[in-house]
Amino acid sequence: MSFPEPRPQVPQLPQHLLRSIDCQQGAVRALWSVSRGTLLKTYSGHGYDVLDADGSFDNSQLCSCSSDKSLILWDVATGQVTRKLRGHAGKVNCVQFNEEASVIFSGSLDGTVRSWDTRSRRFEPIQILDEARDGVSSLKVAQHELLTGSVDGRVRRYDLRKGQLHVDFISSPITCVCFSQDGQCTELQSGFTVRRWTTPEMRGEYTGHKMKGYKLDCCLSGKDTHVLSCSEDGHGSLTLKLPVGKAVVQSLSFHPTETRLLTAMEGRVQVWGAEPEEEEEEEEAMAT
Repeated sequence: MSFPEPRPQVPQLPQHLLRSIDCQQGAVRALWSVSRGTLLKTYSGHGYDVLDADGSFDNSQLCSCSSDKSLILWDVATGQVTRKLRGHAGKVNCVQFNEEASVIFSGSLDGTVRSWDTRSRRFEPIQILDEARDGVSSLKVAQHELLTGSVDGRVRRYDLRKGQLHVDFISSPITCVCFSQDGQCTELQSGFTVRRWTTPEMRGEYTGHKMKGYKLDCCLSGKDTHVLSCSEDGHGSLTLKLPVGKAVVQSLSFHPTETRLLTAMEGRVQVWGAEPEEEEEEEEAMAT
């Protein structure tokens, strides 16, 4: 079979540890420079552990959620609290801006997803989705769709524009959900299995990682070529195992355009790349 020019390249994976940042803090509430490994700013305002955070599209705002049942909207540059939002009856597990950063979505242990208008002076949510029968553990927003995972074993996909809801029952608690880049596929982590769905049917299952006592993440690579999953045995994915240590890898995030991966464990953030950093620096020096 002949390929059109240019011939497709083999997808690269971030297999080299570029940097390890020791956060030296209990609840993660700081902004770090990944390239330099330096602390840029600390945001203090929550009363208990910070469970999730998200940045706006222009990096001017930051929203975070906590075990104290609240959400906080921050000004990134000044570190000041813009708004503090309350309304959930349990700890808030997940939070995310929509694409315009005009709405914040939050999922809670109380089984609800609440949406908050960031431009309004009102402190009440503009919408409450209460279909979940147990805590909402994960949510993702893509264009006009909202994807949620719940401890009740159900993945819910909301079409916010049409007001429609599609539900898939997995039978075991969902710890993480995510969209593919084109929004056509969804990934979810449940127990020892990561599943890929294209509504209304399942496209594949990925096993091999360990998850017993922690809420662990999964994600897709920047071009949707690989599924990455956290594991309690300190390894990465089935295609490539990253020896990060004996501690539990609880969170990971893939760069949207570059072959870079962030992993979090034992108070440290690790940055992984496709090539060793020394080689990257030499190439940059030659280019200049």
